[in-house]
Amino acid sequence: MNPFVSRNIIYPLQEKLLHRPTFPYLRELEQSQWYSRSEIEALQLKKLQALLRIAQRYCPWHSQRINESGIDIEQLSLDNLSQLPLSTRVDVQQNGEQMTWRGVPGGVFRYTTGGSSGQPLIFNFGRTRQAQDAASRIRARRWWGVDVGEPEVYLWGAPVELNKTDRIKTIRDRLLNQLLLNAFQMSAEKMADYLKAIEQFKPRCIYGYASSVALLAKYAQETQTCLSLPDLKVVCTTGEPLFPEQRHLISQVFGVPVANEFGSRDSGLTAHENKHHQLLQMSESMIVEVLDQQGRAVKPGAMGEAVITGLCSEAQPFIRYRTGDMLKLSDTADKDGRGLHVLDAVIGRSTDFLVHQDGSIVHALAAIYTLRETPGVEQFKIIQQRINEFEILIVTNAFWKPASLGSIEQKFKARFGPQCRTHIRLVDSIAPEASGKIRQVVSKVEPVF
Repeated sequence: MNPFVSRNIIYPLQEKLLHRPTFPYLRELEQSQWYSRSEIEALQLKKLQALLRIAQRYCPWHSQRINESGIDIEQLSLDNLSQLPLSTRVDVQQNGEQMTWRGVPGGVFRYTTGGSSGQPLIFNFGRTRQAQDAASRIRARRWWGVDVGEPEVYLWGAPVELNKTDRIKTIRDRLLNQLLLNAFQMSAEKMADYLKAIEQFKPRCIYGYASSVALLAKYAQETQTCLSLPDLKVVCTTGEPLFPEQRHLISQVFGVPVANEFGSRDSGLTAHENKHHQLLQMSESMIVEVLDQQGRAVKPGAMGEAVITGLCSEAQPFIRYRTGDMLKLSDTADKDGRGLHVLDAVIGRSTDFLVHQDGSIVHALAAIYTLRETPGVEQFKIIQQRINEFEILIVTNAFWKPASLGSIEQKFKARFGPQCRTHIRLVDSIAPEASGKIRQVVSKVEPVF
């Protein structure tokens, strides 16, 4: 599809039919990014007050907490946001319905997430939140010279995308100039096919899990595959920390810079690198606090936990939500003059690869999705002990059903082969590693090409 037609007709028509205000919000973001820092913070405060009014009126769980905090929404400042209590994944798991505004314009949509936190989560979002993520990502792509409708390759693996392989989905991808490659299938044969498909597609951008893109780059390097990608502007990575050696490898193989983004399904796209490799926050769409173990704000450069308030999360407000991700704030300004806040570093989140019984490499999220879709799983850890043997630790809550044991076993066999054996243990807690982090997926099997 001609990029001009895709950008100006197909994509806007899709968003309009779905009642998502993506392009109106994009126009706002293109202007507001050039506000001064104080102007952006004034905009944050205005949106925060609007969100709290909605939460107080339509969401009983939030309403009680707002009232108990004693804050005056109309006299609120960003400095006294800390008077509101923190919220957690467990709060959302147990009180999701009481947090949700069912009457939100555009409707409520259910989503399940787990990511690298190991605590599956079902939550609701609305059209405004969907538009926030899409518009923010489009804006960030433009920082790198990539616009809507230009060819883009996705190395992705979420079942919601991969299961929709019918004719309508295929036509939609073609109309939007998107090519989807399965990050859950990374055998040598598959990766050889992926490299050929990417070269033929002539993308302006490649987007995928950091570890999956790095694995594909490593395969290209080890097989001495020389790529010709004259239109490629940037490789954007997501889902995990991007390590320096991965950045160097990807850039070397694909011949363009690498830009990492930070975010999650529940809190949304939080930050994206600019051309100076500064990690700019999506400040108009969320407030990011970085707190120590006592819940106090840390100074720039000090590590703390990211606590997010989603300013576009009207359907199910995420207010002072503990993400479990460890960050460092920066006191520097965007080198191009934007007023957006800057992150210094993302410390947390990493996953291992797992190995299929046929020796092919499987992204860890393939196993994570199985656990996160199971009701009653509050926390988990997956350990691949041997090629066909998985140990799974599960902390359950009141929604757990014993029948889920068989369901998990069958899903692992479907994903990793019929000889796969699962040893599931229900435990009271999962101990962290010596580093203090909890690794949700651990493989003791060395992947081989």
